[in-house]
Amino acid sequence: MSVSPNADPREDVHPVSAILDDLAVLAVRRLSTRDISLTAATTLSYLDRNGPARLSVLAAEQGVTQPSMTQLVQRLEREGLVSRGVDAQDGRAVLVGVTDAGRALLAERRRRRRERLDELLGTLSPGELRELTRAAGEFLPLLRRLLQNAADE
Repeated sequence: MSVSPNADPREDVHPVSAILDDLAVLAVRRLSTRDISLTAATTLSYLDRNGPARLSVLAAEQGVTQPSMTQLVQRLEREGLVSRGVDAQDGRAVLVGVTDAGRALLAERRRRRRERLDELLGTLSPGELRELTRAAGEFLPLLRRLLQNAADE
């Protein structure tokens, strides 16, 4: 089977998959700040949402090796974004938690992302913005359900 050089490589996926992929590209590539790596940001976000966690849990959650996560946590600790503590239920284990400085960094990243989104939304006509607002109202509950299903896996 030959593939046309002009063919959309996403033609074989559900159209919603392609839309969500474009949304992910917007969120990850076009809106992300360059102050910390994506893995560092998602690790901090995980800790902020779920509370302190073991290194092994963080490594599995991020899809990296435990030595890589150890290096990342050491760097984040030096920067004051996370702290380590002893697991009260298992004194041998270390728990990593996000600090107030880590939460402040996450809040600033969120603020800058939303500011950038507001700029982009300003490039739409009033009618386009109304249509996007209407569609987003219908889309958001379904997106949240998808996110929950992904978290349950």
